[in-house]
Amino acid sequence: MAEGRKLGKHNHLKWKSMSRNPSKPSKQRKLFHQAPAHKIHRFMSAPLSEDLRTSQGRRAYPVRKGDTVKIVRGDFAGIEGKITEVEPGNQRVFVEGVQREKVAGTSTNVSVHTSKVTITKLNLDDKWRAESIKLAGGKRETREA
Repeated sequence: MAEGRKLGKHNHLKWKSMSRNPSKPSKQRKLFHQAPAHKIHRFMSAPLSEDLRTSQGRRAYPVRKGDTVKIVRGDFAGIEGKITEVEPGNQRVFVEGVQREKVAGTSTNVSVHTSKVTITKLNLDDKWRAESIKLAGGKRETREA
């Protein structure tokens, strides 16, 4: 029992270095699927539209429910609508107006991967998000000066 502790004494250092740059694809997938919630939130980023990119000074933001997005690839390309639901585990969002008809005749919502959408309007109802976006814009202005 004591030997096991000695052998595993520095295992945390091994995983810490692997999280930076694992070389095996299997390790990359493992770290991606076992990532904590704050990192998964960052994975859920989508690029901003050209006008938002110039006004915000950033290339991408994490998507949220209520953001208006435009689908740029796939069967539903060109459709613009608000995000109604976010699935962080699958890195997918549901956009209003994106539905398909089932065999029984009912319609169901279809999820879209976050890499296939572009944010056209940010939802600023949340005061914390609005403040962080405002602060990020302020940091950009001070860097340029």
